[in-house]
Amino acid sequence: MNSKYFLAISSFLIVFYGNAQVSHVPTFGEPTQGELNLNNYPTDLEATGVVLYERGNYTVKEVDGYIRLIKEVHRKIKVLDAKNFKHASVEIDYYHKNHVRENITNLQAITHNGQVKRYVAKNAIFDTDEGPNWAKKKFTFSDVQDGSILEYTYRIETPYFSNIGGWAFMNELPTLYSELHTEIPGNFRYNRTLYGSRQLDINHAEIIKSCFHLPGFKVPGDCESATYAMKNLPAFKEEEHMLSGSNYIPALKFELVETFDLNESRTAYAKTWGEMDREFRSDRDLGRQLKYTNFFKEMLPPSVLTIPNDLERAKAVYYFVQKSINWNNQITVYSEARVKEAFDKGAGSSSEINLGLINALEAAGLDAKIMLIATRNRALPTKQYPVITDFNYALVFLTIDNKKYVLDATEKYAQFGALPMRALNVEGRVLDFKKGSYWEPIVGSDRNMHYATLQLEADENGYFSGKINEVSTGQIALPKRNANNKWKKEEIVKRKQSENEFLNISELQIENDMDFEQPYKESYNVTLHDQTIASIFFLYPFQMQNYIGENPFKKEKREYPIDFGFPVTNNYLVSIDVKDQYEIVKVPANRILKLPENDGELSVVYEVAGSKVNIRLNMKLNTTAYSPDAYKTLREFFETLVKIQSEEPIELKKI
Repeated sequence: MNSKYFLAISSFLIVFYGNAQVSHVPTFGEPTQGELNLNNYPTDLEATGVVLYERGNYTVKEVDGYIRLIKEVHRKIKVLDAKNFKHASVEIDYYHKNHVRENITNLQAITHNGQVKRYVAKNAIFDTDEGPNWAKKKFTFSDVQDGSILEYTYRIETPYFSNIGGWAFMNELPTLYSELHTEIPGNFRYNRTLYGSRQLDINHAEIIKSCFHLPGFKVPGDCESATYAMKNLPAFKEEEHMLSGSNYIPALKFELVETFDLNESRTAYAKTWGEMDREFRSDRDLGRQLKYTNFFKEMLPPSVLTIPNDLERAKAVYYFVQKSINWNNQITVYSEARVKEAFDKGAGSSSEINLGLINALEAAGLDAKIMLIATRNRALPTKQYPVITDFNYALVFLTIDNKKYVLDATEKYAQFGALPMRALNVEGRVLDFKKGSYWEPIVGSDRNMHYATLQLEADENGYFSGKINEVSTGQIALPKRNANNKWKKEEIVKRKQSENEFLNISELQIENDMDFEQPYKESYNVTLHDQTIASIFFLYPFQMQNYIGENPFKKEKREYPIDFGFPVTNNYLVSIDVKDQYEIVKVPANRILKLPENDGELSVVYEVAGSKVNIRLNMKLNTTAYSPDAYKTLREFFETLVKIQSEEPIELKKI
């Protein structure tokens, strides 16, 4: 992760900075008169509500003879616009494993309307399973009105000290005050990382003597008492083409490093990358799943194993695995990966498929390794030290003649080297069990092009018809194949026509829908309908389905970095023959627009030759990631592209 977006904090004691003071803790169920009277938030007039106050209090205590991590949360939210308010439902995640689960207690929730209090009933609180190790407790506030205060509190008792969870200071609503207080015995040591570019308003810590008492031990333990807080935070608002908001939302995250019991016995949790590599190698869900090369040698057709060219052999192995097993839509890394059983059944998780691909590539004499990543909807993994839970997906890292390829065989219609968007998340950790793991960029296909030609001619009545050819490659072809291969041609035509009300489409032909090494091709005849034949006729030349049909950047300002996932080339060639039906009065101006540092280029050229107008429109984005400082230029870039495509007609005069 770019160091701009995180700040490391010392692993045990955080010293007092400036004149920040630890806040007063309000009483649950007793909102202040000022909170009750608040009826607008001038800083954000679009806000439907405001988080007035939230606090997490994390401590370690003895519960029924066991040491437990206790997490207590108290939150108050003011409703400003009940009609559009979307935060009346609350979900609380909790963890369970092998019949041992975190326990949620003391859950109370109140809707305050003036002096009237309405509690959420116990029978309105329910649980849902969210996977093999996670569940949610859910409830919804009732009687939500303009001016309501929604207040709730709960306590989680957990035996999983490594699952402290951290604290996010920013919400989808503006937040007036957000605080995390921790009081942790000195025999629990955590690494802490502050994510986001915002500094803490309160950062105070001190040692409290003899705070931790355990039955049977005469000597009490000391604690670190720490308070971290931020004030007056804006609402977090998702922006187009960005990585996960978890990369930018100010949040304090913890990782358990080691514990000492009261007999001074030490247990280490955090590891070096060398230690983690050794654990990965022997892990039954990772390294030990790479022992099936003989199984895949028997599975792979002899014709694949004998292909002399390494790259062609790798492609044949990839497509064989892709066809042999169906993805069950489960994204896993550490839970019950069983490669052989999955291939015997013909269905498996993302890890089972891609670990199977590694085995198959190794069986074919190729150098393939596991690449652990976080999917695009998650925060980028911490690079300061290994945090295993940062990773949730396994890709394949393949090297052939010093060229690097990143592969994912879960997608049925993906070309060799093309990755689903969920996997395009900057960097991954390659597990080299001989030389040690290392970071590598996640790179999908390097040829991502949408190329379209349109030929139009005027008939003897002045009506235009012609043909469109579209060609898509790489990352652009993958979603097209995913969508169109599930539909009949008639349905594809309907979808295309619904995106352009001025066209009648017929005789659709598709090539290479299942030959992924070839460009995906679509060709179809078009007729412009509802044409008004007047003395002056305005003809819009870009009637094909545009890869970028609208400007994704509509807001005046940008808060977060831009990430498109992959570079793009978009080319259009248009030929219009007006025959002897029209005089070409005017064509739009030629133009060229370049992004700084060769990051992209946009150009359009109009050429008039007799009765014909030939047009070339080229758009390139040469890089995937841009800083917020580039937003103004990018916004103008796409604004110009959309204007060329939809707002600049050729002016014709009927002869």
